[in-house]
Formats: sequence, structure tokens, C-alpha cells
Amino acid sequence: MFTMLVIATRNRNKLREFQEILKGLDIEIVSLDQFGPIPTVIEDGNTFEENAYKKALHTAKILGIPALADDSGLVVAALSGQPGVYSARYAGENASDDENCLKLLADLVDVKDRSAYFQCVLSLAVPSGPALTYAGRCDGTIINEKRGENGFGYDPIFLFNELQKTFAELSMDEKSKVSHRGKALSEMKSELTSIKKWVENRLTEERPAKPDHTIFENKDWSNEL
Repeated sequence: MFTMLVIATRNRNKLREFQEILKGLDIEIVSLDQFGPIPTVIEDGNTFEENAYKKALHTAKILGIPALADDSGLVVAALSGQPGVYSARYAGENASDDENCLKLLADLVDVKDRSAYFQCVLSLAVPSGPALTYAGRCDGTIINEKRGENGFGYDPIFLFNELQKTFAELSMDEKSKVSHRGKALSEMKSELTSIKKWVENRLTEERPAKPDHTIFENKDWSNEL
């Protein structure tokens, strides 16, 4: 039975968003912090889809239960799609959110086209390999200075045009309704009944059938020599 789903992230901000949107389900949502140390995934994919699947499958195989992972980032038109899959390390490995934001603003000095969008891809994988994929996108504009105290990552400089607020100025509830991750998770949540059947079928397929020993009964092996 599909009763537990692990969120394949140690990012507490992301985890909080997952838990907020998926609350109320009859599935136990657990985090990686509830398990012992597991090897780190190297996110070397060229697309959000590749990285999301790699993280989900890695976690599902190690823990033996279905795992949900996302890969998301900011895509800026004037920078030919950067930072994209490198959003979390745009200013270098282990860069802070502030450092990434400052580098992005520096790269956009005197640039007129400030259009950008957040992209999120979710991958729900089972230990044997199959996975379901969901995606969400949110368009906006990069402003010149940070605004707001909420959120994380590039939220303080990403203006959601419809509300004329940055993601960092939105409450958790407001952001969940319009964000890239919120859209992807909401689509997934709306298909939960079908997803549960799919996962349970995949988990059943993974269990090897019991051997049928009757094929060996009264067998004459002399002709096999």
C-alpha cells in the first residue's frame, strides 16, 4: 500500500512548501531528516527534468519507498535562460541566497528586458525506476532591489506581475496558489487517486513472485545431462 511519501530534499524552505500544499492527504509525508545519512545526489543534469528524476530515483532506491523530488530555478530571458538549472549555485558552489541575488542583479545592470519565470519540475519515483512528472511555471519580472522578508532564493527580486508584489512579499498561502511549485504540486494533488493506484501497482510489480516448486516434482533429470 502507498502510505508514505518521502520528500527528497533537505531544504527546509522547500519542505515547508511541500507540506503546506500536500497537507490533508491520507499519506504520511516525511522528510530526509527522518532517516539516517544517505549519499548526496550530484545534480549534473542538463534539464530540470533530469535532475528531478535523478534525485527522486536515488532516494526511492536507497530508502525503498516512493520519493518525490523537485528541481526548480529561475529562467531569465536576457541571460539566455540563465541561471536555470544552476540557480542554487549561480554565484558559485555553496553560494548563499544573497550572493546569488546580487550576482543576478549585477548581470542585469542596464538591461531593459527584465522578464523571467520560475520553473519547477516534480518527479515521483518508485524504487524500481518508473516515475511520474509534473511541471509548473510562474512568469514575472526581475526588479532592481530586494523587497519582502518571506520566501527564499530569488523571491525578494522576483516580482509577480499580477499582484505587483515580490514572492518575498507574499504569505505562504498566497505564494502556494500562484508559484511554480504550487502549480505543479496542485496538479499532482488533483490526480492523487490515480497516482495512488499507479504507485501501488508499481510497488506490487517489484515484489518477486514466489517460486512454483511444482515444476520440479517428479521431473526426470537424466535427459538433461
